[in-house]
Amino acid sequence: MPTAPSRFTSPTRRSVLATGAAAAATLLTGCATGGTGAKDKPRDLKAGAELKGSITVWSWDVAAQALERLARAFESAHPGTKIKVLDTGYDNAYDKITVGLKANTGLADVLTVEGSQLPSYLGNFPAGFYDLTKQTAALAKDFDQAAWATVTDRRKQVLGLPWDIGPCALFHRTDYFRQAGVDPASLTTWDAYAEAGTAVKKKTGRKFLVMDSDDTGPLPLLLQQQGRGYFRDGKVAVASPEAVRALTLMKELADRELIAYEKGWDGLVSATKTGKVATTLTAAWWTGTLTSEMPELKGRFGVVPLPAFDEGGTRTSNEGGSTLCIPAQSKNPELAWAFVQFVLTDKANQVSMLKEEGLFPAYLPALDDPYLSAPQEYFGGQPALKVFADLARTIPATETTEDGAKAGEIMKSAVNKVLLRGGDPQSALRSAADQIAAATGREIAG
Repeated sequence: MPTAPSRFTSPTRRSVLATGAAAAATLLTGCATGGTGAKDKPRDLKAGAELKGSITVWSWDVAAQALERLARAFESAHPGTKIKVLDTGYDNAYDKITVGLKANTGLADVLTVEGSQLPSYLGNFPAGFYDLTKQTAALAKDFDQAAWATVTDRRKQVLGLPWDIGPCALFHRTDYFRQAGVDPASLTTWDAYAEAGTAVKKKTGRKFLVMDSDDTGPLPLLLQQQGRGYFRDGKVAVASPEAVRALTLMKELADRELIAYEKGWDGLVSATKTGKVATTLTAAWWTGTLTSEMPELKGRFGVVPLPAFDEGGTRTSNEGGSTLCIPAQSKNPELAWAFVQFVLTDKANQVSMLKEEGLFPAYLPALDDPYLSAPQEYFGGQPALKVFADLARTIPATETTEDGAKAGEIMKSAVNKVLLRGGDPQSALRSAADQIAAATGREIAG
């Protein structure tokens, strides 16, 4: 499965995607811990400060549009304040953030940071952001816990608020399944998924899913579904039984010749548009890609939860999502926090961002809005968003560290070795664990 644009759940985005993240990973390599100066702990906000003055907010694409729209509403509710939203562009965002954190100057008052990138910043710049632990004590229960874990550092301090998430499900071509006589609802386990793939391919000639041979594919998704990541208790855990099980599943799909190898995001979109594959394992934001890029396929897609590894097991994961953070160098952090809270802890504002910009809320109260239960014509009248709303509350939280990018690069080679060169999953993962341990100085989990 090609690397998807993990930026936001936008219905209009088709862009690129790994370049900014790769640049950020490169810039962060070798950053000194405590990169914001002598202190190594986040700054605290003052309580009860008067809201006045102005702040600058950095974001990009439809997220910047959402913030600009809500900024006007905030200003109306708080006379004497000014919110300036700047669209930095995705490709430049992480370069600018990394440089600003290293120099301890030049950053906006509020930053958009993807959940996948934030742990690296928290690990490398522990004093780089305001500590929101006190302000968010009563809010934790209202957010998706997997997303909450991304804004929490190793000292259990909360350094941002989750914005949007990417709960995962199985998109499928209803016409192909009908032709093959396979009921999508029967795909309750990955074993059933593999069997269905063989049946659909035999009847229709279509493969079952797209992967990029230069990527880890659905491995991170399959790990999180089992409540695991690349690390456990700070140690390298890529050779865990859960990882072996996930990569063994991927190998089985490859051995059954159910994988169509395509290059990157454009390859995934093209393969889906031309009907090369019958399913896509991905997040809620894919609904926007389908409706905007493939309107001619209206009525041919459905959505069901991911298959589980064991009957009755977890049937979702997460892919993508973002946060809003306040850098320690902000000149008006109290106004910055008030704006972040206004945007992300207001049900109506969150639902409006789903409707207008396609941002799927990490704020759980918003998922009860009737909008998410409405039938969607594109999906043949199925209330597809409700599938994701129901699944969002069950996304497993996993451990993340500042070494995630290094681990990910090494894991690409392990996946490639197994799927394309017939390697043994357990041996490939043990080798990857050794390499990650050597690259990060971490121990290997037992």
